[in-house]
Amino acid sequence: MTAEVTVEDLGDRLIVTNRNAAQRNPLSEEFYRKLGAAVEAANKEHRIGAVVLTGEGNFFCSGGNLNMLKERSALSFEGRQNKIDELQNLIRAIRGCRKPLIAAVEGGAAGAGVSLALACDFLVASKEAQFTLAYVKAGLTPDGGVTSALLQALPRALVNEMCLLATPISTERLYSLGAVNVACEQGEAMTEALALADRLVAGPIQTIGDIKALLTDAFELTDDQQLDHERDAIARALVAPEGQEGINAFLSKRRPNFRELEIK
Repeated sequence: MTAEVTVEDLGDRLIVTNRNAAQRNPLSEEFYRKLGAAVEAANKEHRIGAVVLTGEGNFFCSGGNLNMLKERSALSFEGRQNKIDELQNLIRAIRGCRKPLIAAVEGGAAGAGVSLALACDFLVASKEAQFTLAYVKAGLTPDGGVTSALLQALPRALVNEMCLLATPISTERLYSLGAVNVACEQGEAMTEALALADRLVAGPIQTIGDIKALLTDAFELTDDQQLDHERDAIARALVAPEGQEGINAFLSKRRPNFRELEIK
């Protein structure tokens, strides 16, 4: 049987591909398990500088399967919570990962597929792609952290359209509002995502992880707390191998070589 989710280890990055194009790459137990393992591996191994997430064929991810959701209605409230937490905990892991994740979206994303795309640190999407939250049409509410992610990235009026009216929103509209990093031609999402990964893995991976943590914490901390976190982070960075290499390279007018450093 062909795996529905593959993880390619290219040495300095991982590529996770949902391979169920016939059903527009829905969520599955295998998807949760393999993406979760990839995020964990990226966290542990310094050599991995980025994770690229994509879907096979012409659609990124169609989210949850309604037949599967209907079966869950027979569970207790706690049982339903536990099943939904499979997605919630995956989103937490993506947000908490010290390595950047890049979503490469062809065709579009729906439901929790939108949640996954927005949970990533970079979003690359083909210009014809549509992002749709149709929960309301099934009498359901959104999950996967999408409500907070949307409100952090977009005007409230547009979020209302997406969540309350299930209005599909185009890549180009999201790009114009700064919610998409790269709007590319059809079939070019993975190429553009890998180009972003090239830039990330050439950089100071430990430092990038520290910066991502600062950006994540900024939504939860007070301004004074964030100032303290920034102070502590740069105080550590000044004497860390990457900081030393970066400073010395700048003063010597040469390109820094972060990949050859020994990071403990």
